[in-house]
This record gives sequence, structure tokens and C-alpha cells, in this order.
Amino acid sequence: MVKFDILKHELVPKFTILSKEEVEALRQTYGIRKEHLPWIRKSDPICKVLGAKPGDVLKIERNSEVAGKSIAYRYVVPG
Repeated sequence: MVKFDILKHELVPKFTILSKEEVEALRQTYGIRKEHLPWIRKSDPICKVLGAKPGDVLKIERNSEVAGKSIAYRYVVPG
């Protein structure tokens, strides 16, 4: 069985788990609770590789020819 690091695949964007301070800054900037962010399940392969657990917030950085850099966030939920 061949195993590979999915984070190194060219089509997978950069994922980062935010610190508590970064989550608080994000919350204050947008005036939201982290539960209002789009969700990603703990069982998602990216969450498994990163070791993300429910309650964490992931930052997703994508490169775009049109927009340059696109940043999105996901709230990790059980499942």
C-alpha cells in the first residue's frame, strides 16, 4: 500500500489550525462566533492529518490567478 502526504499534493491548499488568539482576532474582526463559520467534519482527511479536533478553526489559503490569494476559514465539528 502506497501512502503519501495529502498536504503536499498540488491541488490541496495550505491548511493551518489557528491559535486561540488568532480565533479571537478573527471573531472580533468579523463580529461573529466561530460556530457561524462554515463547518468541516473531524473525519475529513485534512483534519485527520492535521490532528484538528472539534472546536478548532482552520485557515485555508488558496492561490488564485484572478484574486491572487484567497483565505477561507472552517470550524471543526464532530463527525
